[in-house]
Amino acid sequence: MAEFFNVLSLDEASRILKENWPQPAMELVGLKEAVGRTLAAGAIAREELPPFQRSTVDGYAVLAADVAGASETIPAFLDLAGEVMMGCEPDIELTTGQCAWIPTGGMLPRGADTVVMVEYTEKLGPDTVLITRPTAAGENVIRKGEDCRIGEEVLPGGRHLRPQDIGVLAALGMTEIPVFSSLRFGVISTGDEVVEVDAQPQIGQVRDVNSYVLGAALGRWGAKVRYYGVIVDDFSRLQDAIKTALAENDCVIISGGSSVGARDLSLAALLSFPDSQLLFHGISIKPGKPTLAVKIGSQLVIGLPGHPVSALMVLQILVGPLIADRDKGAAVLTDNVASQAGRDDFVRVRLDNSGDILKAVPVHGKSGLIRVMSEAHGFIHIPSHKQGLYKGETVTVHLF
Repeated sequence: MAEFFNVLSLDEASRILKENWPQPAMELVGLKEAVGRTLAAGAIAREELPPFQRSTVDGYAVLAADVAGASETIPAFLDLAGEVMMGCEPDIELTTGQCAWIPTGGMLPRGADTVVMVEYTEKLGPDTVLITRPTAAGENVIRKGEDCRIGEEVLPGGRHLRPQDIGVLAALGMTEIPVFSSLRFGVISTGDEVVEVDAQPQIGQVRDVNSYVLGAALGRWGAKVRYYGVIVDDFSRLQDAIKTALAENDCVIISGGSSVGARDLSLAALLSFPDSQLLFHGISIKPGKPTLAVKIGSQLVIGLPGHPVSALMVLQILVGPLIADRDKGAAVLTDNVASQAGRDDFVRVRLDNSGDILKAVPVHGKSGLIRVMSEAHGFIHIPSHKQGLYKGETVTVHLF
């Protein structure tokens, strides 16, 4: 039986994949289509934000010196000079002893340097306002350019755009955004024992889970996915499928056939291409030791284990961080989890928030069991230098 060519550490395998990752083209998209895409260049502010001093509360614009020391027992009395209208530049200029009504978001009139919240004021008549609390200069005010200044990078290149990021771009008047084109992934399942989802499996056969679970994960990360069905363990048919997938995609994902058995043909088929280069075959991780990567020309092919749970886990661990930002959070481990030193272990967990603290509950199950995928909310990483984690430890949960 063949041996693994060279079992690498997780860090080394991740570095190799990153260095050989396909480089997407850049395209311009409208602001409404930009969410979930990745910025191809840093977003540079072409104007100050906000473009004028604004109030953050409803109240009265004043000079801070006029309300210094004001209290309920010794209030300040100010003359009402007018009212700030939303969307208009005030035609008021305050002088000592004056104030102006201002709504949240309104532009500060000239002369004013702070705003007193309406809760600490009382209008005594049409022209007089009583102030019962002092405010410092700049309090309850957003200064011009406080959010960002001209020439400032407000979002870095490579940022996976979230709804709140779209809001920043909208505030700056950016209607077209340079983003990376979505990478195209071809997904191939292999194995004599694998049949299509709509088929009735015979004894010894299983339905094709990998095409759907891997494609769904890639699609959720913003990739464009093409499916090439199930390819039986036949060298020429697998070779043809790989050739077609390479012609139509930036990267190809093959599940099954990456181990070292006599019928595991993926590596042999990949290396049959004249411009192929083996990047690695074997990673010191669990699950997913037989994972492989081959570069064919400028394109990348990743071979994953055949078991669905292992395949999805490796995709999450190796490919996910290269495509999209991954959500994570802290939780307290509910059980001891053993690990083998010298190997990075990844343990599926479900989150339990029924008590005072968020808990991470290990989801145990062999890699061939299907339901364990849907029972888990994420996974925890046990580094190769540790022999496990203890109950009660705070762990980082990488969310699916």
